[in-house]
Amino acid sequence: MDQAGIIRDLLTWLEGHLDQPLSLDNVAAKAGYSKWHLQRMFKDVTGHAIGAYIRARRLSKSAVALRLTARPILDIALQYRFDSQQTFTRAFKKQFTQTPALYRRSPDWSAFGMRPPLRLDEYALPQAQFVTLPETHLVGVTQSYSCTLEQISDFRNEMRIQFWTQFLGNSPTLPRVLYGLHEPRPSIERDDEQEVFYTTALAPELANGFLPDSHPVRLEGGDYVQFDYEGPGTGLQEFILTIYGTCMPSLNLTRRKGQDIERFFPQEEARVQDRPMQIRCEYLIPVRR
Repeated sequence: MDQAGIIRDLLTWLEGHLDQPLSLDNVAAKAGYSKWHLQRMFKDVTGHAIGAYIRARRLSKSAVALRLTARPILDIALQYRFDSQQTFTRAFKKQFTQTPALYRRSPDWSAFGMRPPLRLDEYALPQAQFVTLPETHLVGVTQSYSCTLEQISDFRNEMRIQFWTQFLGNSPTLPRVLYGLHEPRPSIERDDEQEVFYTTALAPELANGFLPDSHPVRLEGGDYVQFDYEGPGTGLQEFILTIYGTCMPSLNLTRRKGQDIERFFPQEEARVQDRPMQIRCEYLIPVRR
């Protein structure tokens, strides 16, 4: 019996059902074992108790919802299967050392307390490097949209594609570097959504009149952590989710207020395709060191 394979499949299933009822009986029925046998097997393979792991992942998911949406705390608590706001607050404070309300209002976002999803396969985490950027002046186009947490990846990808199509198709000179600046805020209109501002930008001397409706953009200087991505364009969003879900907590980093920065290095193939098949991107997150 391949215990590691069984638990690997179970971990994937759990991650997609954290907002569903997950009693030991339910999980054992999914795995096809008695709950006593499953508990022992899970602990042997992962080193964690299955109930404690599920709770820690639910609280981590709720922490993201607190930071990126304006949903009422009670709604978030109920979504992640806590029976009351009081029960949720006690559990949240135990894991994150502060109440959900204080966690939401804090100007910084500390990764302390976040429980990354367990991975049993051979997986090399993206390597982090710390850089200090000077303040940089660009020109760009800002677009905004409102979406749920589940939609953010698709929406941001569409913003990139739209810019690449409009600008790269018209500019006679392929810029060496393109920027994407990303900043989410809780939506004022709907408490279960976030408003996302995405600015596509480049150096002023490279715009050359081929960027209509552009405006000055200030890229904030300061300390950042940088992760490099090279691969299919369709894989970038999964890479970003891995950074926030696993790398930032593993490094115990604190995100300070500011925009995430994407630095792209386009190739000629980007001109003739709706979306570059292969991209190279440096992804930078503002951090407090």
